[in-house]
Amino acid sequence: MRAFDEIDELAVNNLRVLSAEMIERASSGHPGLPLGAAPMMWALWSRQLRIDPQQPQWANRDRFILSAGHGSALLYSLLHVSGFNVTMADLQHFRQFGSHTPGHPELGIVDGVEATTGPLGQGLGMAVGMALAERQLAAQFSKTSQLVDHYTYALVGDGDLMEGVSHEAASFAGNQQLQKLIVLYDDNQVSLDGPTSRSFRTNVCQRFDSYGWDTQTVTDGNDMTAINMAIERAQHSKRPSLIAVKTTIGFGAPQAGTNAVHGNPLGPAGLTSLRQHLGWRAAPFTVMPAVAQRAQQLILQRGQRAHQQWQTQQATLPQAVRQQFEQQLTMGLPVDLAASLPTFDEGAQASRITSHTVIQRLATQLPGLVGGAADLASSNKTTIEHDHLSTPMTPDQRNIAFGVREFGMGTILNGLALHGGLRVFGGTFLVFSDYTRAAIRLAAMMKLPVTYVFTHDSIAVGEDGPTHQPIEQLMSLRLIPNVTVMRPADPNETVAAWWQAINATDHPTVLVLTRQNLAVLPGSKSLAMTGVARGGYVLSPQQGRQPTGILIASGSEVTLAIQAQAKLAALGEDVSFVSMPSMENFARQPLTYQTQVLPPHIRRRVAVEMGATLGWERYVGLDGTVLGLDHFGASGAADQVLAANQFTVADLVRTYQQTHVGIGQQLRVI
Repeated sequence: MRAFDEIDELAVNNLRVLSAEMIERASSGHPGLPLGAAPMMWALWSRQLRIDPQQPQWANRDRFILSAGHGSALLYSLLHVSGFNVTMADLQHFRQFGSHTPGHPELGIVDGVEATTGPLGQGLGMAVGMALAERQLAAQFSKTSQLVDHYTYALVGDGDLMEGVSHEAASFAGNQQLQKLIVLYDDNQVSLDGPTSRSFRTNVCQRFDSYGWDTQTVTDGNDMTAINMAIERAQHSKRPSLIAVKTTIGFGAPQAGTNAVHGNPLGPAGLTSLRQHLGWRAAPFTVMPAVAQRAQQLILQRGQRAHQQWQTQQATLPQAVRQQFEQQLTMGLPVDLAASLPTFDEGAQASRITSHTVIQRLATQLPGLVGGAADLASSNKTTIEHDHLSTPMTPDQRNIAFGVREFGMGTILNGLALHGGLRVFGGTFLVFSDYTRAAIRLAAMMKLPVTYVFTHDSIAVGEDGPTHQPIEQLMSLRLIPNVTVMRPADPNETVAAWWQAINATDHPTVLVLTRQNLAVLPGSKSLAMTGVARGGYVLSPQQGRQPTGILIASGSEVTLAIQAQAKLAALGEDVSFVSMPSMENFARQPLTYQTQVLPPHIRRRVAVEMGATLGWERYVGLDGTVLGLDHFGASGAADQVLAANQFTVADLVRTYQQTHVGIGQQLRVI
């Protein structure tokens, strides 16, 4: 290993000044972390990180996550110097609209960025997921090769470790003994509002020791030799590692060591002072030739050699192994997978039970399918029956015990999906999706095909009471851009919903499932697969040529609506019924299809769903009515709770009869 010398010191100062110049030109950004953490980042990238900047998606690369995403200027500077497709012009347009260097790292926007970060704490959770994915895939393919054998690194700050999700993720990682996970902690003891002592006195190393991590402390954040030695020791650990590096926020700037340098440009005078302190005389936005040459020798060439060696090894593997590995990386599906899924002619069962059956069928043909639940697998029915728990002793098993850590589970699922090679799902009760929501939002932003299995979907859970009865969660999940929410109405729609989820490649899918039984609906066997794909469809048409009105429902309320349709027919009202398992899918359909399902001139419409009514006006219009819930539920037997909230056939019939064109109700009937 090359000893650190004056060129490395030059590289560190080059990164510092370049980052500060980016922030100054943008008149916006966070210079504190780049100035303080540049030595540890250069030590990691120049001596340890195994990446190929010219082929950044190489499957066996090391992963690096900047969890403290506000330090993006430093990451972008490193990416540029290392040879990624991040140009000097990109650096000069930092934080500008339409640039390739946004304010926080964004997956798919910046070449070399492994995850979208910025919401503090989530990057650590995603790094945990990546390390878990590495272990899972290494175990799957270890009998024939070392196709997967790499480290996951992350840089976290004080803010990351204040966030509760960091506790969830770190505790999980320690229990799983994820030895390929190495986290560098930028320990500067300053946050945005002031010294961390205002709100944070945790002994971080003791905390991580208690989780089962190995911990080290480097007392001088400018000592690259000590930092590198700590990383090498961590690489030989049998547990995840935390390296606390004592740094000075805003090193070299006039207000170094204070929160004043955390999130504000240094200003012209401050930048001049920094350059003088570092002895920097080069023109603005300069990468010194010696620094560029060192980066090419130590980062680019090392990564290319490692990549070439991996490719040579891969070429010697059996064709079946290579094909399986490639299929998992590209999210390919077996051609006969759809034919293996069940169909239902009759009977009744909870959609969580149907989901369980589908998971078993998928697991037999998708070796990369992994998942679990936030300590609710036995209730969410997410267990892969022929596998055991994934543990340090059984890393090839596909059931993940996330513990009661919904938010942590969400971030870990994101990391698993980001790594590549796995199809991932995680479960909890729908009402607790709120704990997971921030991770779902990032999954949607990163276009990750994560599947969420959220059960116990409504007030029909009964005796558990209002704390466990979701009201606003269903509609609020529909509000997240690029998320597809599926609320199937019977076993066949549930199978179809899973088929949509397993085929997704650029968005997360939320499956909203019941605890109560759902009967197989007439016609769903032949209509559900296409109908669910379209989001909404006429499941039970009117008898005549034109309906007098339309009923719309999702999930368990579909049965209620079909029964009400029959009752209305007996009263002389010839209405059609539309099942709406996915508003998002329906909105994607051509207008011609939407108007075929919901003819605009049929304005007498009633939607029924046991959740918040806001949003349904899109489909019932100003003349329609929504039978829903805009208040919390109550504890009691399910049939009593439903009757008290007027979710009965008689109530739905009366609601329809009271809906008259021109009144403009759009009200929820109590």
